[in-house]
Amino acid sequence: MAPRPLIKAFFDEPTNTVSYLVADPVTRSAAVIDPLLDYDPKTGEVDTRSVETILQAAAAARYVIMWTLETHAHADHLSGSPTVKARTGARFGIGEHITDVQRMFNAGDLRTDGSDFDHLFKDGERFTIGELQAEVLHTPGHTPADVTYRIGDAAFVGDTIFMPDYGTARADLPGGDARRLFRSIRRLLALPPETRLFMCHDYKAPGRDRYAWETTVRAERRTNIHVREGVTEAEFVAMRTARDATLPLPRLLHPSIQMNISAGKVPPTEARGVRHLRIPA
Repeated sequence: MAPRPLIKAFFDEPTNTVSYLVADPVTRSAAVIDPLLDYDPKTGEVDTRSVETILQAAAAARYVIMWTLETHAHADHLSGSPTVKARTGARFGIGEHITDVQRMFNAGDLRTDGSDFDHLFKDGERFTIGELQAEVLHTPGHTPADVTYRIGDAAFVGDTIFMPDYGTARADLPGGDARRLFRSIRRLLALPPETRLFMCHDYKAPGRDRYAWETTVRAERRTNIHVREGVTEAEFVAMRTARDATLPLPRLLHPSIQMNISAGKVPPTEARGVRHLRIPA
């Protein structure tokens, strides 16, 4: 019988982001999924305290971190994967369609072949974390490059779908597509009903007083307010398009995209030891 992954979640309230430490109970090999770098847009200061919390938990459990994995290039927080890699020697993986996002945002000074990352996962690719079997599913729609990591009986879905009472991710950022998002969600909901689904974000649906990030395929099929069974693609696209038109841009969009599509590569140091990110006007 295949081992069931050990999963520990870490929630960051300022960005409503959930990061995960996923481990094989037999070998103690582990992966970190969607870690974040703490960033204050008012001061420009960066801090690694969230990554340190994950690394401390891994050390206490005697885990060896083999991978740091991103479900996509996030537009709402800076990735902590470069820090995880620097501290542990873990390989940095992301979906192969990150190259599409790199080309989309390239200002002429960015490598667009994905070579800043250690590994670009293809749809259907399989890999191991100790004795855990992992599979990569390309689930575009929120961005062209979103992937889901299916590890044992768990699937880490990134921003593709949210808790049943909150619905689904936006599809109006560059490269997003509501039809592709619907089809990606249908692919996820075709997994066995007992499959555990782990969200990358939670915003507390109206009437719910606590954050939540774990559900099941069965629960999503039955009760997701946007894509439960019976909702058609046309109905979903109409709803998602209308809803997205009312949403503000993510607060950390510009610094996040610049850092995350280049695997955390920072601009060169300028006068007074300061590095500058570009903000469009």
